[in-house]
Amino acid sequence: MSWREHRVASAALGDERPLWVWSPADEARRYPVVYVLHAHMRTGPSWFNVEPFERSYPQAIDELAPEAIVALVDGWTPVGGSQWIDSDLGAFATYLREDVVGSVEDSYPANGLRGLQGKSSGGYGAIVNALERPDVFHAVAAHAPMALFEVTIARDFPAVARELRERGASLDEALAGIDGLSSAGDVVLVETGALAHAFSGGALPFRVDTARLVPDVWERWLERDPVRIAAERAEAVRALRGVWLDAGRRDEYYLDLGAVALRDALLAAGLAEARLQFELFDGGHRGVSGRYPASLAWLVERLSE
Repeated sequence: MSWREHRVASAALGDERPLWVWSPADEARRYPVVYVLHAHMRTGPSWFNVEPFERSYPQAIDELAPEAIVALVDGWTPVGGSQWIDSDLGAFATYLREDVVGSVEDSYPANGLRGLQGKSSGGYGAIVNALERPDVFHAVAAHAPMALFEVTIARDFPAVARELRERGASLDEALAGIDGLSSAGDVVLVETGALAHAFSGGALPFRVDTARLVPDVWERWLERDPVRIAAERAEAVRALRGVWLDAGRRDEYYLDLGAVALRDALLAAGLAEARLQFELFDGGHRGVSGRYPASLAWLVERLSE
């Protein structure tokens, strides 16, 4: 079965989005569906970009030939991504669970069981959507998801404050002036700016002159931390068929520490150890595409039990 490209007319977003779907050749059977969420500064088409001497994830899925339908979802925004939640960037969680799921499962032989897979902000979107809607999504594979915000995300706040000071601009003025990511300052502004628009309507959770936290805005961010969400949604945690959670031991964003904290929160909320696949592997935040096929196979197994 080859990949098929579709266009999804999204009522939630008010636009049309690309979607790529792989399905087993035997359409007489019905299959679980795994929805794959890309990271920040990526798009749906970027899964097909082939690096020298590497195979793309769609090529790996072709070779794996899972007993499942696989859908590659597009979540691009003008600030590089949406974190896959509903916000002033757009209703991306609604788009995922209603427009995308509806489009795929109206057209392919789906059996109603669904998994989510992603890395970084895609991993964040996978775990958060699974915890917030366990009736829709039943298992999740999250590679280095954003978590433990006070350790991982907050470490960029001084750099953003300094960058805005030196540019003499507000956050949105600075974002509008970026034409390609030509410096580390551009990167940290886009990364934090995207989070600000996803979590707090564009408001930064710190003062620009000192980088000291603004407590009420910072609390809005912490409410979106999957470590806290897992602790508050124990019933949803226990309902999941499985969680694959991993990160590189030398993750440049310290998301390995976030993964440990999220693991502990999931177990404390009642996730059975037999349903958790956890690993800190030798590596960093990048170059982990080889782990996707393994977590996909694991997801399909969990969804087929």
